[in-house]
Order: sequence, then C-alpha cells, then structure tokens
Amino acid sequence: MSDNAYDRGRLNLPFVGICTFGKSTYVADWDKIDADVAILGAPFDFGTQWRAGSRFGPRSIREASTLFAFGHGGAYDHEDDVTYLPADKVRIVDLGDADIVHTDTETSHANIEFGVRKILAAAALPVVLGGDHSVNIPCINAFDEDCAKNGPIHVVQFDAHLDFVDVRYGVRHGHGNPMRRAAEKGYVSGLTQLGIRNVSSTARDGYEDARAMSSDILSVRQIRKLGVEAVLARIPEAARYYVTIDIDGFDPSIAPGTGTPSHGGFIYYEVLELLAGLAKRGRIVGVDLVEVAPDYDHTGGTAILAAQVLMNLIGRIIHARGA
Repeated sequence: MSDNAYDRGRLNLPFVGICTFGKSTYVADWDKIDADVAILGAPFDFGTQWRAGSRFGPRSIREASTLFAFGHGGAYDHEDDVTYLPADKVRIVDLGDADIVHTDTETSHANIEFGVRKILAAAALPVVLGGDHSVNIPCINAFDEDCAKNGPIHVVQFDAHLDFVDVRYGVRHGHGNPMRRAAEKGYVSGLTQLGIRNVSSTARDGYEDARAMSSDILSVRQIRKLGVEAVLARIPEAARYYVTIDIDGFDPSIAPGTGTPSHGGFIYYEVLELLAGLAKRGRIVGVDLVEVAPDYDHTGGTAILAAQVLMNLIGRIIHARGA
C-alpha cells in the first residue's frame, strides 16, 4: 500500500469488510450497549399469510446501507443545510439479529422483545429491521417499563394495510394483527395509520374497531389532498412516537420487493417529509421497518429504499434532539 493510502486511512468502501448497518460498530454483548442508536435485526417471517421471504430483509437492508456509510464527516443535505449523523457526535451500533427459532413464534418474538428491552435499558434508540410486520408486536411489548417511567407512546404507521385484525384462523400474532395488539396496550395513547388503501380488512374486524380504539386512518389520496402540514397537525404534538414502516406503504413501482405489494402507494419524498416533520413535532423513541423481501426485487432497489429511509430518519431524529 502506498504512503498516500496510509495517510488517508482505510477506505472502507461499501463492498469490503463485514456488513453491519451503515458500517457501524458491531456489539455482540447486549449488556454493553453504549450508543445513541442501536440496530437490531428481526429476521422472522412466520407470520406471513401469502409470500414469505422477509426473513432475508435485515441482511439485505444492511447490505444496501453500506452505500450510506458516511464516515466521520456525516451526510450534508444542501436542502436543509444540515450535516446529519456526524460520527464524532452520533454513536450508532449494530447488535446483529435476535435469535429466531424456526416455526416457534412465541420464542422468536420473545427474543426480539428481549433485544429491544436491552436497547431501551441502555437509553438508546431501538431501530428494528424486519422481518414481517408481526415483529412489531414484541417491539411494542418491550416498551411497557419504559412507558411506565417516561409516559405513553403514540404509534405512527406507514403501510398499505390496516393490520388491525383481532384473530384470523386462530392467529393473534401474525402480520395482520400488530396494530390491534398495539392498540390494546394501556401505554399506547393512540395510532395514526398512514397510507392505508384498497381492500385489506372488513369494516367489522378492522376499520370500525380501529377508529373505536383511537386510530386516525388516512389513505395516500387523502394525505395528498390534505398536504404534509395538515396531516402532521392531526398527530398529537410533543408526544413520544413509535414509528413503524411497512415497505409496502410505498408504491410497488419503487418498492416491488415485498410480500404484499399494493398499488397507489407513497413515493419517497412524501414519506420523508412526514417523517422529518414528525421528528420535529415530538420525540421518536422507537422505529421498525418491515416486510422487505429481497427475492422479489432483482434490482435491490427496495432494500436501498429501506436503508435510505432509515438513514434519513435516524439523522433527523438525532438532529431534532440537538446532536
């Protein structure tokens, strides 16, 4: 290696080295989390009703995220005139994956919940990579003690589907149930469900119940008619938010790599502007992004979209906190 290369240090290009989210530090001991943000993989897709494959989502998102490994300088956004995620101020670590026991939903969910609890105990922001949307259930379960100390959370969901089924075919913890399970929690103050469209739930076991349990439901068309600021104004201000992003909330023209694509979805900037506004409106205390199934997208574009959304969201969350 030339002296010049040594002067620059390791180039650490996206296609070299061990793959962690954004090439962040890997922490194997979950009792030694010292970070602002901790990434946890939840490669579980047993809750899927149709096309499986989101168990490979965490790995594909991590691979894609190496494109956005910004290094010590962070990422400068000329539109905002802000440098997001400077490495000398923001500590992001990757904890690897929760242990998944094949065909065992209860144990697998318990392992995911355990990981999120460890992150919260370390006072870090949990960012969970799914996996199907059922992984949101253990994520929300993990917030009981945190909410007892710090107050309730308001769940903000980006999704094509309501996911508010109570029981279907005897299943209570599948990817059609998570928002119903969240709404049942005493420490969840309400839900904002954004992007919901097309036929996904009957009025009886979905929409009527959701509205009765303090959910505000908006389709993509309704959001476009209202505008970003009006939508944000409907979300409780100065609250603690948990954000759950199903990649099928985006239009399949930009996110085909998912098990249940639904046309008429969001484009990238619509979601980014809502997330950026949400980070300023209150405090985002937890995030999951789910349902990336890379085998249905040979371009890798869906995983890149997921990684880009998460990087931008994390940057805005930390910046809103003053870092």
